[in-house]
Amino acid sequence: MTDKEIHKMHADLCKVFTSPVRVEILDILRDGKKSVNDLEELTCLSQSNISQHLQILRDKGVVRTEKNGKYVYYSLATPKLVKAFAIMKEILEDRLAETAELHEKLQKR
Repeated sequence: MTDKEIHKMHADLCKVFTSPVRVEILDILRDGKKSVNDLEELTCLSQSNISQHLQILRDKGVVRTEKNGKYVYYSLATPKLVKAFAIMKEILEDRLAETAELHEKLQKR
């Protein structure tokens, strides 16, 4: 596999994270597997909306499913996603701190 092919795969995977709803679902799944009903309750979104987003996450291999009786539970496909999200959160916190410092300096002028 060439670097270009890997870059394309990387970009395709990152498209999954362009939806705040999908990011919220993934954040919830950090704590363990959840059913659609659990996610519906935790996000206050409709079951059909959640199911659409879960299908995208599943198609891209970001979540996996486990059937238990009549319920399907979703979980993160790899714990490395938790690490990736932690790094992204640190980057965002750094950016927010820089913005706050700049704002403070401008107000002192």
